[in-house]
Amino acid sequence: MSITRFQRVEKKYLLNEEEYHQVLEELSPYLVEDEYFQSHIYNIYFDTTGNDLIIKSLEKPKFKNKIRLRSYGIPQEDSKVFLEVKQKYKGIVGKRRIETTLKEFYYFYEKKETEESKSQIQKEMTYYFQKYSLEPKLFLAYDRVSYKGKNNPGLRVTFDSNIRSRKTELRLELGDGGEPLFSDHSYVMEIKTLNALPLEITRILSRLKVYPTTFSKYGKIYQKNKKEELRYV
Repeated sequence: MSITRFQRVEKKYLLNEEEYHQVLEELSPYLVEDEYFQSHIYNIYFDTTGNDLIIKSLEKPKFKNKIRLRSYGIPQEDSKVFLEVKQKYKGIVGKRRIETTLKEFYYFYEKKETEESKSQIQKEMTYYFQKYSLEPKLFLAYDRVSYKGKNNPGLRVTFDSNIRSRKTELRLELGDGGEPLFSDHSYVMEIKTLNALPLEITRILSRLKVYPTTFSKYGKIYQKNKKEELRYV
């Protein structure tokens, strides 16, 4: 298993089809395609039986975290996957993740331990899964195009579309089918920087009247599913 850690500022924007093309055209002089320009991202989100983690997250506390298993494409048993803890504290996002295989993850999930000596992040993951009795709660997938700053290596801009999810068959290897979150062609833009947002980008977004919003894909889907459940109560 290999381990990755990073910390950054993230801003999210919800765009319609017209805004997406306008923003992309205006930002293009400052961006280049990154090495993972087009990708299909699949996640399994873990939570308690009572969904305590996502409920707490929606209350907008100073500190919150999410636990997920991620793959880029539909994995096989020996495919690379990433077990991640994503934490946010006062607007600063930190992410730590363990690179492993799907087979190794299932071993960990069953035994709550890894086959090799534990690092700090491996111990932390074990603690989370044991303390909260975490279980798979949601499959969430989307299609992403990614850019990085032409002259700013700390800048990354991504656009996610075709956001879909399901509450059953909660295994990454079971395909990418799911219920769409949006009924139209909406996009979630994320701008990720190590420091403040570049001034030229701030000016462009202000001129286009595109403003940051609080948006959690998992949170929105959870709220949507709860509303649908209440209809049948």
